[in-house]
Amino acid sequence: MSRDMTAAAIAAIARSETPRLALFVEGQFESGALRLWSGLRPISWGGHEWTGAGQLLAVSPIEESNGVVAQGLTVALSGVPLDLVQIAIDEARQGDSGKVWLGMFEETGALIADPVFLFGGLLDVPQIDEGDDSCTISISYENQLIDLQRPRVRRYTHEDQQVKHPGDLGFEFVTTIQNQEDTWGE
Repeated sequence: MSRDMTAAAIAAIARSETPRLALFVEGQFESGALRLWSGLRPISWGGHEWTGAGQLLAVSPIEESNGVVAQGLTVALSGVPLDLVQIAIDEARQGDSGKVWLGMFEETGALIADPVFLFGGLLDVPQIDEGDDSCTISISYENQLIDLQRPRVRRYTHEDQQVKHPGDLGFEFVTTIQNQEDTWGE
């Protein structure tokens, strides 16, 4: 991952045997962006305020491969009060974006340079596991490459072209020329 790290982050890792790491998670919802990080207090970074979620925030392992593979990710928030669950259900929209960064901190607690971007994807389906007083909300994000696996149902016809681009006459004569026989050189 060093290909995306700033010089300050690489130097901090070299100075410390156990660098202090944190995850930053941003999810888009109907009412706007939700920004959480794995610390306890609010923090400012990238022009935004990030809410500390501490141990309540969990991110599934991020896998990287050499091939072109659509790897997904799950972000879980536990300890959510039951009265806020309906809000989470109503606000989550399939296809909304989600991003994850890895940040490092100095011994003083200051954030080092810019966190490293780890993952960006589209919201798939939220899952809710209810307990007695609180619950866990897990949101799966798909890599945008998953869109390559979806079939495209398009035709090279005048009617299909009108659906996407009304008034475009580029396919107007497709049906008339498909059975036409032309003789060349006579």
